[in-house]
Amino acid sequence: MAEGRDPRDALAALTTEVVRCRACPRLVAWREQVGREKRAAYRDWRYWARPVPGFGDPAARLVIVGLAPAAHGANRTGRMFTGDRSGDFLLASLHRTGFASQPRSRHRDDGLALRDCWITAAVRCAPPANRPTADERRRCMPWLHRELAALPARLVVALGGVAWTALCDTLGPVRPRPRFTHKARAAVNGYTMLGSYHPSQQNTFTGRLTPPMLDDVFTAARLLLDA
Repeated sequence: MAEGRDPRDALAALTTEVVRCRACPRLVAWREQVGREKRAAYRDWRYWARPVPGFGDPAARLVIVGLAPAAHGANRTGRMFTGDRSGDFLLASLHRTGFASQPRSRHRDDGLALRDCWITAAVRCAPPANRPTADERRRCMPWLHRELAALPARLVVALGGVAWTALCDTLGPVRPRPRFTHKARAAVNGYTMLGSYHPSQQNTFTGRLTPPMLDDVFTAARLLLDA
């Protein structure tokens, strides 16, 4: 963050640019198709169907990086990890560990406040099958770079291997690249990275990621911030 610069100004400018982005034709087509066709349960919603900016406390010392907006989650609500089961799982943990004011979030104006925490993603548009291509990840990398530069945070939690790789590439170059595992920890160019399995239903329904496991990661983050 530039000396003396208010991060709110840089983050607001970044948000304006992010939501206008049309750099990836496949992602633009998919996010807008989902927004038109909708899911039956959300037929009365007006889908966001644009790139989703990060959100949270502009004075945050912790940044959480996910994979990408869910097609009927953040692509619908316009806020990361809002309106789907992955978000429910994540926010419940953040609430238990003191980073979020409430354990669930259904829409972007529901009063949720993050404390000392900012949530973003490696890719800003919902990708088909939740799988962005390598080129799409590279095109999105400058947004994450600028976001991290605007925030005072030097502690980052990566939710899943894609987010871990995106952070290594954004904060690096770093060789050899630190290996991703649950509860991995690495120091990269002045930042501390912590790893966690992504709170996707594939992981939470199978027990690969449990509430205590995710709480352990954010408790570790809290201890690092308070050290």
